[in-house]
Amino acid sequence: MPLPVLATKPLTNNARVSSFLAANEESPRQSTTVALQRDRAASDALIEQAYRQVFFHAFKADRDAVLESQLRSGQISTREFVRQLLRSEKFRNDFYRCNSNVQVVEQVVGRVLGRPVHGDQERIAWSIVIAEQGLPAFIDALIDSPEYQEAFGEDLVPYQRSRVLAGQSVGSMPFNQQAPRYNAYWRDTMARRAPAGSGGGWSPNAGWPRPAWLANQPTPAVQNAWRWFVATGGFVLTGFVIWTALAMLSTGAQG
Repeated sequence: MPLPVLATKPLTNNARVSSFLAANEESPRQSTTVALQRDRAASDALIEQAYRQVFFHAFKADRDAVLESQLRSGQISTREFVRQLLRSEKFRNDFYRCNSNVQVVEQVVGRVLGRPVHGDQERIAWSIVIAEQGLPAFIDALIDSPEYQEAFGEDLVPYQRSRVLAGQSVGSMPFNQQAPRYNAYWRDTMARRAPAGSGGGWSPNAGWPRPAWLANQPTPAVQNAWRWFVATGGFVLTGFVIWTALAMLSTGAQG
C-alpha cells in the first residue's frame, strides 16, 4: 500500500495572489475544444504554448503529431495534452534522467502548477512519491490535483502564475531561468561515469564498471587496434602511390 503524500505548508506567495494587471502578451491563453476545432491559428498557438511550457522549446523533432491531432479534433483536452507531454520519452530522457528526484520535483511542479515548490517539505513529499510509485504517478497526482483544476481547469495551458504583480517594480525570475534542464548534479554524474585522466572516456583500468551508454561501443583496445590499422594502411598506401608514380616517370624517361 503506497504511503500518503506528506502534508506541506504553503510558502509561495505569488501563486496564491490574484493578478489585477491588464492583459498583455504574457497573459495565459484559454481556448475551448470547440474553438480549437474551428480556429486553426488558435490551436497552433495553444499547442506551441504547451510545448514551450513543458519542454521550454518546440523543435520539430520533439512534436507529437498524434497528440496534436487528438487535441485539435477534441478527442483530448488541453489538460490531457499537457499530461501526455510530461509522460513522453522526450521529457523522461531530457529532464527526468538528468536530475535527482528532488530536482525533478522542482521541474515538474514549476511546469504543472506554475509556482515554485513550498520548501523542502514539498520536495521531500513528492520525492517519496516518485521513488515509491514512479514518475507517471507523480505527474498524474499533480495534473489531477485540486490546485491544478482551480488554477487551469481543462482548457488552460499551465503558466507561471502571478510572476508580475501590481505594485512590484520587478517581477519574479522566469521559471526556465530558475530551474534549468540540468545543473551540477548531472555534470558530477557524468564526471563519475567518465573519470578525469581517462581522456574523457572509459578505461578498463580506471576501476569503474563499463557505463550503460557504452554498451554498443567498441572497447578501448579495439579502438586502438583500429587506429593502428588505419595509420599503417595509410602509410602503405601512400608508399605504393609514390612508388607507382616514380616507376611511371622512370619508364617515360627511358622511352
